[in-house]
Amino acid sequence: MTQSIDYKEVGLICGLEVHQQLLTEKKLFCRCPAGLYTKDHDGTVLRHMRPTLSELGEYDGTALMEFKTKKNIVYLLHQKNVCTYEMDDTPPFLLNANALDVAIEQCLMLGCDIVDEVHIARKQYLDGSIPTGFQRTAIVGVNGKLPFRGRELTIIQVSVEEDSCREVSDKGHLIVWRTDRLGIPLIETVTGPELHEPDEVEEAILLVGRVCRSTGHVRVGMGASRQDVNVSVRGGRRVEIKGVPQAGWAPALVHGEAVRQVNLLKLRDELHSRGFTKPDSIKIEHTDVTDFFSDSALEFLHRENWERFVANDERRRGFELLSGPFCVRAIRLPGLAGTLSWPGQPDLTFAHELTGRVRVIACLDQQPILLHSEKWPDYQGAKGEIQRLKKKTGCGPNDSLVVVWGIEQDTLCAAEEVRLRYVDAVEGIPNETRQPFVDGSTDFERILPGPDRMYPDTDSPPQQITRERTERLRDALPELPWLREERYSGVGVPLDTIYFLIRRGGARLVDLVVDRGGADVRRACFFFGERIKGLRRDGVAVDGIPDDLWCDLFSLVSSDGTLFEDWKRIVSQMAAVGDRSMRDIVEEIGLDKKPVNWREDLPEIVQTRQPDYPNDSVGQRHRFLMGAVMKNLRGRIPAKDVSSALHSAMEDRA
Repeated sequence: MTQSIDYKEVGLICGLEVHQQLLTEKKLFCRCPAGLYTKDHDGTVLRHMRPTLSELGEYDGTALMEFKTKKNIVYLLHQKNVCTYEMDDTPPFLLNANALDVAIEQCLMLGCDIVDEVHIARKQYLDGSIPTGFQRTAIVGVNGKLPFRGRELTIIQVSVEEDSCREVSDKGHLIVWRTDRLGIPLIETVTGPELHEPDEVEEAILLVGRVCRSTGHVRVGMGASRQDVNVSVRGGRRVEIKGVPQAGWAPALVHGEAVRQVNLLKLRDELHSRGFTKPDSIKIEHTDVTDFFSDSALEFLHRENWERFVANDERRRGFELLSGPFCVRAIRLPGLAGTLSWPGQPDLTFAHELTGRVRVIACLDQQPILLHSEKWPDYQGAKGEIQRLKKKTGCGPNDSLVVVWGIEQDTLCAAEEVRLRYVDAVEGIPNETRQPFVDGSTDFERILPGPDRMYPDTDSPPQQITRERTERLRDALPELPWLREERYSGVGVPLDTIYFLIRRGGARLVDLVVDRGGADVRRACFFFGERIKGLRRDGVAVDGIPDDLWCDLFSLVSSDGTLFEDWKRIVSQMAAVGDRSMRDIVEEIGLDKKPVNWREDLPEIVQTRQPDYPNDSVGQRHRFLMGAVMKNLRGRIPAKDVSSALHSAMEDRA
């Protein structure tokens, strides 16, 4: 956040694509179990991706970029959660009917128009995250609205689609994926580009998430929801920050991208002022300087040290490495002096833009990935060495220099990517997908896909959505989250507690015990939203307690509120006993027996019991004695009665 900007002045615009996994037993297009994650594998498959022409006879730019990486793609398979469909050896089953029902539910909650027929499309992905090279997806609803900060947030569309693989490692030219997540149904909710402040983006993500979770038919936990944040400023282009795992990351990421685009637009103007106005005006020259660095203090540029790095990192020819000799390559940038240190993201420069392209596309990932003349490493003799290098490569005072190293083919690819990134800089903001980091920075991931990557899936027939089906699902919908929030807050429940209840399914239990157990709304909200969190953290299986038992508990305590004072012991027993009645549990704990002569024991307790570290405070002594007495009386005698009797006993003793 080291560079502040006026978001309104720069014309910040953001939109969201919120992805939420659905709570189904089976995957979307096969009958493998959904949500069964594994850490080991039974087999592997090696694949290489190649771009294909779209229906209009055109290649998608992202597909061509991924093809340049020459990636070897390995999939780790486990027989419990994948079948031949995931490996593209079997046609898809019909769309999972349960997943489609959940998607329709979400569309209704979001106020969308439901389509008459679901048509499956293929969305091309050549990064290896899906073995088929495409994701099957279908639009279910369009034209929705959400109340947001006194206005309406447009929901452009809601789609149901299959999730991708989980990345295990990405090293050089080898990327490894685990396939257990592959094919899990998810919905993608796309908002309009109507968010203009970073904190609005976080709030909108949470709002869409609460709508998704209101039905209880979606998955929760790490990885179950992810969002892509689309950002642009006036004069810029849409940049997608891909796979933001937590809403709390969004403000810093959006701010950083806005700063980045503002700075890149200033760099464009600077390049134009220097005469770089067209793509072909960017020229580079590159030279093999391997021998030049053979005795340099930069030991990682020595051939033998690079080979040691390859051996230590267990990189293999044909897998992590291409064939060919080691090479150090110097890239001269005529007329571009000062641009490598041009500000980009907060605390980063334009050189970071080049680093991302070189790492992803040329697969040169030995840190620091590249060196450049505007921030050369500091070591003895560094100044003389960079001057000699500039002279060797013909650099003048207006030129800059970039150095890359690795397999020769990769360094040639890196040189071309440096040129292409400057070509993009001449136009301003490239359409990119960027990877997010927790510190608010992003890095290049791939060229932003275009419409050419979408085409019909001829393996899947259209599926009609009848009015009867839609109305059946509409009748079973829960209360809209913003109406529930208004109702709960009206009895004094804080918003943070309300949001937690909706996100984690506690709101359903609140309404259930209020309706069937006669519970007080406020007490039920604090109970499910705050109190049982500690038991859950301690490993008590509170989420496995049947609904009927919760209702019985609140019915019982509505007639005997004293029982609720021992709620921890009661709930722990409810989670442990299985199929037992509430009356049996209370009797088992001994809360059904009310002691009669408990007051007679207080004088002796007051006389004999002392805090471990007394400070002569009446309050401390009272708290200590209350703890001692309530061990046996909690849930059987009201705490206020015990406190009053204890005060009297202490006064008599004094």
